[in-house]
Amino acid sequence: MSDSIVISVDAMGGDNGPRIVLHGARLVLRERGNIEFIFHGREEILSPLLDEFPEVKAVSTIQHCDVVIAMDAKPSAALRKGRNVSSMWSALQAVKDGKAAVAVSGGNTGALMAMSTFCLRPIKGVSRPAIAAIWPTERADIVVLDVGATIGGDADQLVDFAILGAALARALFDQDAPSVGLLNIGTEELKGVDSVKEAAKILGERDGAGFKFHGFVEGNDIGKGTVDVVVTEGFVGNIALKTAEGTAQQVGSYFSKALKADWVSRLGAFISMRALIALKRKMDPRAINGGVFLGLNGIVIKSHGGTDEVGFKSALDVAYEMGRFDLISKISEGLERFSPNEDDDMQTQEIDEAESIQDKKQTDQKQKK
Repeated sequence: MSDSIVISVDAMGGDNGPRIVLHGARLVLRERGNIEFIFHGREEILSPLLDEFPEVKAVSTIQHCDVVIAMDAKPSAALRKGRNVSSMWSALQAVKDGKAAVAVSGGNTGALMAMSTFCLRPIKGVSRPAIAAIWPTERADIVVLDVGATIGGDADQLVDFAILGAALARALFDQDAPSVGLLNIGTEELKGVDSVKEAAKILGERDGAGFKFHGFVEGNDIGKGTVDVVVTEGFVGNIALKTAEGTAQQVGSYFSKALKADWVSRLGAFISMRALIALKRKMDPRAINGGVFLGLNGIVIKSHGGTDEVGFKSALDVAYEMGRFDLISKISEGLERFSPNEDDDMQTQEIDEAESIQDKKQTDQKQKK
């Protein structure tokens, strides 16, 4: 299948083993026919498992790797021991070599970010990559970043995240200028830490360079879908993501118990079964599994390590969508649209120098008089 999207998968990453990975691949393959897989890991484990999933085996190859990165490994140690030999590195290398459109792993997040940065390298103009989540809201899906790649961050990094998020939104939602908001403790201009306020100033000055700057947004604006892209640093973003997932599980548990409380509730649940099933799917945290590493010369998707086959299928869905779009060129285009034109800068500098020389001449003439 020449028009297939090739997905490179670290089959050994995650808490639940490669069976979950292959099962997730079967689920996504049943919905999307034009996919091929490269599974990276121990062949003696993957080969017999693939025999259990013949439809996946028919569109897959195995890249044998002896080394598996542990979920609790330190990123520096993982990079030192796993470079060139681990299933995680091999999955990334396939993207770098052009053999696959996107890489997916449920492995150690810190190790995956370190290896991705070292193997694929950041795009020129990006200081640090970010992890973006596709977030369902009352209005539509939106982009939220960073959700865990960078703890802390200065104004320039937040601006980078805004550019990256806007590029992703343009690719996913087919919008020429998606709206961007900075997550803050209030919408007033004087609120927030200095880095957020400084980033708002920069983004406000460049409003229209591939995005519409909305200003500050608060936590409740995420669920409302107030803007297309919500920007924050990784510490806050990760807490927001985990809080949303936990809240969805909590509400789902309450709802389930309430429907089983008595026979009247059970009857109501039976009558409303179709609507309840749709609501359950909408609230399922597994449906938003799959963080996109943005800012690298290649696309990487991070799956939750503890997810099941349904969750891993969601990560593969995200990988497929990313593989369909020329995301890297859209990000590069966004950086070019945001950055001042070098020719304009040179022209401005020449004008300033000429004016300075003219002012000096006029001053000298006055002094001589």
